[in-house]
Amino acid sequence: MRSYFKQIWPPLVAVVLFLGIWQAAVSVFQVEAYFLPGPDAIFRASADNAASIWSHTAATLRLTLIGFPIGTGVGLIVALLLHLLPWLKRAIYPLLILSQNVPSIALAPLLVIWFGFGLLPKVVLITLVCFFPVAVAAMGGLAQSDRTMMNYMKMAGASQWQIFTKLELPGSLPALFSGLKISATYAVMGAVVAEWIGADKGLGYYMLLQKSAYHTDNVFVAIAIIVLLSLVLFAIIALLEKWLVRWKPRQTS
Repeated sequence: MRSYFKQIWPPLVAVVLFLGIWQAAVSVFQVEAYFLPGPDAIFRASADNAASIWSHTAATLRLTLIGFPIGTGVGLIVALLLHLLPWLKRAIYPLLILSQNVPSIALAPLLVIWFGFGLLPKVVLITLVCFFPVAVAAMGGLAQSDRTMMNYMKMAGASQWQIFTKLELPGSLPALFSGLKISATYAVMGAVVAEWIGADKGLGYYMLLQKSAYHTDNVFVAIAIIVLLSLVLFAIIALLEKWLVRWKPRQTS
């Protein structure tokens, strides 16, 4: 508990100081609320619109929880195929890298043209955002297996499948979870962008409405919730990693 507190208090102090400086600057320089509201105005806006904000948050969370597992599954399948089939990796991997140079917001109109305004284009967009970190991290972890142990297993007569399940796959878990944590934060961002392209509910839709009405405080509320959702998903993945990868050596300070 003491070590956990030592890790958590520095960022908490930094956040409190940042909010205090922000509030003081807005008050001293009398910045207009439509341009930059202070933290107190943002907190009041969150309380005044709690019911509406919650309904939009629930819609974004639902979309995230649908798209993130699908994107993760696609990333894992891609990583396994490219690892087990080296010739396919040489052909496909450069194309995967090139695909990440296309901004997701640029793909959104095409997805609407191809799949309409329903749930499918939004899930496809989140999948495209999420699968790449998982695929790259998993391939890196699978490729970094202990060569000494692999040679020993081969000399002992282990099959390729046994080497994969007993050595390569377990050894790739730390790298895989690193990709999952990145993908979890991207999933929320992908859901918000997906809601920009056509939705009647969600934080992305809510931000567009508030921006049009110059309710900057409500836009900041939505941003804060997006950050919070990303942190919660990141923390859940980190807890799963701690539970599943118990053999990983701990770093001591």
